[in-house]
Amino acid sequence: MIWLAWLGGAILMIFALPALIGAPYVPSRSREVQRLFAEALPLGKGDVVLDIGSGDGVVLMAAAQQGARAIGYEINPFLVLISRWRLRKLPGAQVHWANIWRQPVLDKVTVMYAFGDGRDIAKMFQLAGRQVAAQTEPLTFVSYGFSVPGTQPTKEYHGYFLYQLPGGFTSPEA
Repeated sequence: MIWLAWLGGAILMIFALPALIGAPYVPSRSREVQRLFAEALPLGKGDVVLDIGSGDGVVLMAAAQQGARAIGYEINPFLVLISRWRLRKLPGAQVHWANIWRQPVLDKVTVMYAFGDGRDIAKMFQLAGRQVAAQTEPLTFVSYGFSVPGTQPTKEYHGYFLYQLPGGFTSPEA
């Protein structure tokens, strides 16, 4: 009986701790993500998609299926295992068990995907600014469900807010 309490506590910590650090796990709908990448933001072999808080890997899977390189960071080890299992047959997709705030910028990112509330989205947008400042290629920042406060999106699509950042761009407070 005591092991059941320990197991329950461990599961609670696996899901509660990431929610305290960032956004809670809210699964993305595969059809919606596929529609986004098919209609509003087509991807190809030259694209690199970075998913901040990649959850169960739905965004990474959709991006990799379109030929893009897909990289995800997730702090919930349970979701990392689920993602790795789902992505095992897609060599262009990878997920890292890591805190995105402690990672260096990548060589190239063309799309940065994020889900978070207003406060977190502003911080994630600053992260996109740091990324694009380190590269010459433009970057599209995609926020699901929340717009970046004080910033006009380039495009809105079914609950997605897209922001086009030119290469070398520096966001406020980046």
